[in-house]
Amino acid sequence: MTNQRRNFIKSAIGVSAGILTAHQLSGNPFSPLTLPLMKKKQAPRIRFSVIGINHGHIYGQVNSVVRGGGELVAFHAKEDDLAAEFAKRFPQAKRVQSEAEILEDNSIQLVVSAIVPNERAPLGVRVMEHGKDYMVDKPGITSLPQLAAVRKVQKKTGRIYSICYSERFENKATVKAGELVRAGAIGKVVQTIGLGPHRMNLQTRPEWFFDKKYFGGILCDIASHQFDQFLYFTGSTSGKILASQAGNVHYPQHPAFEDFGDAMVQGNRGSGYIRVDWFTPDGLKSWGDGRLTILGTDGYIEIRKNIDIAGRDGGNHLFLVDHKDTKHVDCDDVDLSYGRKLVDDILNRTETAMTQDHCFLATELTLVAQKNAVKTAII
Repeated sequence: MTNQRRNFIKSAIGVSAGILTAHQLSGNPFSPLTLPLMKKKQAPRIRFSVIGINHGHIYGQVNSVVRGGGELVAFHAKEDDLAAEFAKRFPQAKRVQSEAEILEDNSIQLVVSAIVPNERAPLGVRVMEHGKDYMVDKPGITSLPQLAAVRKVQKKTGRIYSICYSERFENKATVKAGELVRAGAIGKVVQTIGLGPHRMNLQTRPEWFFDKKYFGGILCDIASHQFDQFLYFTGSTSGKILASQAGNVHYPQHPAFEDFGDAMVQGNRGSGYIRVDWFTPDGLKSWGDGRLTILGTDGYIEIRKNIDIAGRDGGNHLFLVDHKDTKHVDCDDVDLSYGRKLVDDILNRTETAMTQDHCFLATELTLVAQKNAVKTAII
């Protein structure tokens, strides 16, 4: 390793000497209660609106675009209770009575959505056909026929179809890991292991949450994050599913639900293992002990996204192990640039936030894994 590269990596690491900030305590970047306030108001660079607010991720999505220079002007939601909470959070946005009022407004450049998952792709098609770009919560697409339709319209219109993978885009430790991997800190990436456990919170979930017809299945839903990270960190531009399984092992009262799934994926530049579940116990001080391990030829990185159990407070923990040392890396000052880059892409017709090929390939792998998953044995 050259001295120049070694110095760059040392500078990028910035070993932590203390704990992380208190606002990271929940570890969920999209919790309405923990979203950071903007330090400095930016002059709006684009106008955007929201259609569909059925998942709480919408708050983080909007906040990301606002940080990037977007002006939220309107929203449409069918549900009065969800609309009331959203209006309280974003009083500057006018509630409109139909999505057509947004789609037919030529001053609006971007539509953001966290509508019920199986409605996201059809909405995205309508958005692109109206000449607007689209940023949607994961899973952005819930079936292979939907993916084919989205690809066709995206190619025809040239509009942006961006799926907001918050575990990468809105997690500072994951962003920092990307910087370190690009700097050569662990050599060539060989494999990623992505774990996505979640807490059930059974009494607070809407009816659609328990029916695979609406959310697409556990691999389609949660594991979309891990497939995105597999492609990103290995640099793979193609891939195939080696094996996958999914099933419902603990919630017989919801027979159309899935609470466990895993998959093995092979890319042209690395391999990956993914496991997701709804079994986070109530004793954990976070909604899930999300982890990512990136194995390289000269070391490895482990990310504890939301919590360092029985250790440091807060989230965004990154551990780097190489031939010389084991370090805890401070990620507190990492810039979350997805929203800003997406706004740049909207204005410049570029692909700096995420390439369209990457977006669709991550989705395709996710959907194939879900479609081909064998049923998990009932324990």
